[in-house]
Amino acid sequence: MSRVARLFSRSSIAAAACLGLAVAPGVTTMSPRSGLTSLQAAQAAADAARQPSPQAGAFDSARAWDHLRRQVAFGPRPAGSAALNECRRYILDQLKSAGIAATQQAFVAKTPAGEISMANVVATIPGRRPERIILASHFDTKRATAFRFVGANDGASSTAALLELGRVLKAGQRELTIELLFLDGEEAVNWDWGVTGGDNTYGSRYYVEAARKSGTLAGIKAMVLLDMIGETNAVFPREGHSTPWLVDIIWGTAKQLGHASSFPNVVTEVDDDHVAFLRAGVPSADVIDLDYPQWHTADDTLEHVSARSLKIVGDVILASLPAIEKRSLTAAR
Repeated sequence: MSRVARLFSRSSIAAAACLGLAVAPGVTTMSPRSGLTSLQAAQAAADAARQPSPQAGAFDSARAWDHLRRQVAFGPRPAGSAALNECRRYILDQLKSAGIAATQQAFVAKTPAGEISMANVVATIPGRRPERIILASHFDTKRATAFRFVGANDGASSTAALLELGRVLKAGQRELTIELLFLDGEEAVNWDWGVTGGDNTYGSRYYVEAARKSGTLAGIKAMVLLDMIGETNAVFPREGHSTPWLVDIIWGTAKQLGHASSFPNVVTEVDDDHVAFLRAGVPSADVIDLDYPQWHTADDTLEHVSARSLKIVGDVILASLPAIEKRSLTAAR
């Protein structure tokens, strides 16, 4: 995640409770980074033990956790790097194993560091109609030179969830086509993104422009972006730029599933990959928890993310899709 217009804090959620809004439970204090390998193993084992055995057609948090872990194992994955190429191949291999057709959308981005070759991954789960709902994530990590940044939450968590969502959705059929969109180049090339305007969201901006030129943009009925969804005790405020009816469905579904504390009725505004779609007239929503102390630090590692958070988001998105599909077919563009 790169740029923020207005950021909420957990203290603001506490204040909101006085107004009768849903409040997230207290944040678990994490220990300083030490003994990383054993801590990671303990976290994974504890998370897996807390999850019930998944039913057929259900989001499997253990599978999602494994996707997250494998991405982190590639190390830092900034756009244009060999590690990101390996990660992209992993995504393509996993989609192929799930029986989901996927293509690479290659392009060259002009950045403050010069031209960088990038490639989105576009996967398609056909529905009875060609119009599509996009579920998206970025899979690159922030470019850092002063420390090692592996992006367990910022990049890996949402990509892991998207891969598992694809596996579940492939097993059924919907009225609308589902497109899984793995976006490259969300993160800025400059560490200080404020120096150069537009130094971020390269993949989403390229995708939208390509869809505009090919005439396929009108076929996108809705776009749901996942970003930074893995924090332990994650809290997702309503994103203020997002399309209201789409936000209402997702946050309303979360409440119905008993996750109102994770999806409270407070608002933040974030400049993220969904903005290019919004500007093109596509109903879009961003599910993101940016109140994350480890954001863009060396501590965005496995010990600070949770399979339970992946499960919550996965369940909410799956349960939201029927209503999104129904509403998107009639929504005015």
